[in-house]
Amino acid sequence: MPHSKLYGIAFHEATKHSYLSVQMNPNYVDGSTQPRAFKVYPKFYRRVKLIPNNPFHAFIKLTSAITFEKIYKNETYQLRVNPSAGALYPTEVYIQIREVEGFINGIYHLEVENNCLTLIYELIDDGLESYIIPNKRINGCIFLVSCVYYRSSWKYQDRSIRYCLLDSGHLMGAIAASAYLHEKNIKLIFDFDKLSLNADLGFENKEFISSCVISGETQEKPVRRLRLSIPFVCGTDYFQANQFIEDAYQATSMQPSHQQKLEHPQFNFHRERFFESFWNRRSIRRFQRNSITQEIYWRIWQDIQQPIPTEDFEQIEIYSVVHRVEGMTPGLYHGRNLIESGDLSEKTGYLCIHQALAKDCAVTLFFVSDYLSYQTAMQLAGFIGQRVYLSCNYWGIDCSGIGAFYDDEAQAFLLTNKDVLYVMAIGK
Repeated sequence: MPHSKLYGIAFHEATKHSYLSVQMNPNYVDGSTQPRAFKVYPKFYRRVKLIPNNPFHAFIKLTSAITFEKIYKNETYQLRVNPSAGALYPTEVYIQIREVEGFINGIYHLEVENNCLTLIYELIDDGLESYIIPNKRINGCIFLVSCVYYRSSWKYQDRSIRYCLLDSGHLMGAIAASAYLHEKNIKLIFDFDKLSLNADLGFENKEFISSCVISGETQEKPVRRLRLSIPFVCGTDYFQANQFIEDAYQATSMQPSHQQKLEHPQFNFHRERFFESFWNRRSIRRFQRNSITQEIYWRIWQDIQQPIPTEDFEQIEIYSVVHRVEGMTPGLYHGRNLIESGDLSEKTGYLCIHQALAKDCAVTLFFVSDYLSYQTAMQLAGFIGQRVYLSCNYWGIDCSGIGAFYDDEAQAFLLTNKDVLYVMAIGK
């Protein structure tokens, strides 16, 4: 086993839940101490307001847009196109824009709260390409997804390294969905010099780059590294360091992924209807134990099996526990193959830390992987999870991601030696 792979396994092991660990650490938090969920640069930075009738602006906005506000215990929560564990939204987006009409060539921060792009660095002969795709130049957009990890570790402690990476994958899925709606091809990149880029972006270990999405024209032209360091602005109003998360990120950042040939998905959604599904996506909080049709279930499967546009890859296998699908035998499946028949709803509810979502839904999905790169695998699990959300909503099915489960018991239940990365519940 490659030495670098052991780091991912070790950190995943260290964040496992068990029945005993959950009982000993129920993890109560004081909601009044929640750190700020939006990063905002000082007011003297130059900004471009995103206007809805500009196609490029609409493409950018839809990658992270606020779609709904709700009040819970007298607190207002702003929900976005992408789901997030605990609605904590640790992810941020930076976009290098080059040769796009109406924009100075530069690196911008997507200021979600105020619906604008903030120019934080002006390009001359330098850029992000040299960290990500050396000797190339991108005319268009380079999206950087980052994590302000304390927004998540404030509540979820060490296990938040998982949620930061899953949330990054969900956000990449939102970028992919916006690209589909605006008829743009994209490429996901996971293997690049993240540590040098973090340093030059001035993140001070309080924020870290997780992945990259390219949308634009590639030219064979070298671009030098950023000539100046970018002044640091903290993404939370206060900060408490978590050494475990910082060590886990550092140790897994340089793990090489498996490689595959780049292939783009070929979806055939009705775009207006898909936009409505994307915009109105919500995580369901309760299922009514209603059945779904087998036809709809296999359509969702076909959607999530579409190619992922990346050369950096980890295989994510999906086990499903069918509870209520018309015409299907209830039980545990690996793909379309029935492994064990029977009513397993109480078992899945238990495995997901007694969450009713996992037993009252129509199907519980378990994502597993035998990965080389831990960061890539977790983010791809989140990316596929975003596809599950959007496909379910498109076909009139509800969905919820589940990041908390008894790891070792779930692995034994699935009869696999691969790590369980994520669980999703779908149904009505």
